[in-house]
Amino acid sequence: MVSLTYIGNQFTIYGGYLILLMGILGNGINILVFLSKNTYRTTPCTFYFLIASIHNIIYITLSIITRTMSIGYGIDPTRTSVIWCKIRQFLIVTVSLIALTCSCLATIDQFLVTSRSVNYRRCSNIKWAHQIVLIVIIIWCLHGIPVVLFRNISPMTNTCVNTNAIYGIYTSIYILGLLCAIPVLIMLIFGYLTYRNIRYTRMLAEQRIDRQFTKMVFIQVILVVICIVPYGINNTYNLITSNVLKDANRLENENFALAILSFISYFYYAVC
Repeated sequence: MVSLTYIGNQFTIYGGYLILLMGILGNGINILVFLSKNTYRTTPCTFYFLIASIHNIIYITLSIITRTMSIGYGIDPTRTSVIWCKIRQFLIVTVSLIALTCSCLATIDQFLVTSRSVNYRRCSNIKWAHQIVLIVIIIWCLHGIPVVLFRNISPMTNTCVNTNAIYGIYTSIYILGLLCAIPVLIMLIFGYLTYRNIRYTRMLAEQRIDRQFTKMVFIQVILVVICIVPYGINNTYNLITSNVLKDANRLENENFALAILSFISYFYYAVC
């Protein structure tokens, strides 16, 4: 009988190849399109999508290639290099947060653009967008410093793990909060407000580009709920049950669930 561990590993390997291909092509096309026309380059929403697409490619390439090499071929530099152990996790944490934040900013920008208030519409400014993204990158890079400090190779398991118990608890909380709950709330709230603005105004009737970006925002709202939230809930479950004694069968089921939900979370970064 084929074990769930084997199925999960095969799913990770071959599904990972598919997600990697989709992510590079999809985000690569987005980058080319957003850079191709001056109209796109001067739109705040487009700029946020551009930065998100760049970091999406970095995230899925780094995450999927290293995970596939480890599971499929037993090649895992994080087991032998302390520097790579720290840098890889720092990049994964930082890049994913930058990408999600830019998606949230794009949602907020569409609310501003579609608002009937002139003052709100003026807040959708490309110069401000550049400054905001720079601040976001700095904040999330600073947020990732503890990863560099507390990530190390365990002498007992020879794996790259967190070595600080308090930060381990924070990690699970931040996954649920910063990666799941907060982005979902922001996208849902401002997505709804954007939809309401569109219903109450005909301003977008002749603005085809803004309509396209609004649709992209709504798609992102749906995908973040489907792809990211289950992963966050699973991590919360793992935190709550971390002190529970589990038999081999339960551990196998939980590892299988983690493999599937991780794959689904990668899908968000591949198509958004």
